[in-house]
Amino acid sequence: MTIPLRPGAGRAARPAARAPGPDPLAPLLDLPGVRDAAESARAAVDRLLAHRLMRNRSAEVSTESALRGARASAALEGVDVPLADLRAGAFDHPVLQGSLRVSAGLGATVETWERAPGQVLARLHVLAATDLADREALGRPAAGAGPRLTGLFSLVTAGSTVPAVLVAAVVHGELAALAPFGTQDGVVARAAGRLTGITRGLDPKAVSVPEVGFVELGAPAYAAAVEGYRSGGPDGVAGWLVHCCRATELGAAEGLAIAESLLRG
Repeated sequence: MTIPLRPGAGRAARPAARAPGPDPLAPLLDLPGVRDAAESARAAVDRLLAHRLMRNRSAEVSTESALRGARASAALEGVDVPLADLRAGAFDHPVLQGSLRVSAGLGATVETWERAPGQVLARLHVLAATDLADREALGRPAAGAGPRLTGLFSLVTAGSTVPAVLVAAVVHGELAALAPFGTQDGVVARAAGRLTGITRGLDPKAVSVPEVGFVELGAPAYAAAVEGYRSGGPDGVAGWLVHCCRATELGAAEGLAIAESLLRG
């Protein structure tokens, strides 16, 4: 199955921003298990957003979510540092440092993402790979990635009737499967997926931690799901979308745990 990389959307869909005609992402909802998984993920994030702490302390939850998300994203790259060590600053691995920079810089890209996704991706790669790639390669995707990235950019800038969690999964999957930069592509892909969820209204307060959800499901399962998406077959694409929805559910539960911990002081 080839994903038609044009429109995308979420909680508050944006059909006015979409070209006339059928939504090319709509068939994703007919893949086995996808519609139910998307609804469950949406409900889990809504429960988190309804938590009483979100009325006036959501920024605290978001800050902790960013830290845990960065740690989890690095763990999926094989660099697993205990949270206590991370808080204490007891780490020096460039993969983790890059993941932390990406997480810290994500908020500054929210307003730009849907207008200039290529610019944002380049910035995210610079943050992620500064200590891991040659300076000339930072923010520069491989030439062969151009056509597929162009399709991805169209997806990000357009609207859709498809739930935001699925659009985020497609953005994440495209970047993870394509690996356009050659270094830290996983970190960039997960950040772009999270950013899509924020801008599309799935988690506008950035209080869930989908990266933790992927870790809880296991790195081998994550790698297998990416490979399934890369294959392009209906089963592989469906498996990836359901995997992302499940990770989103678990990430919402992590956000609830953060909120409850802050309430307890």
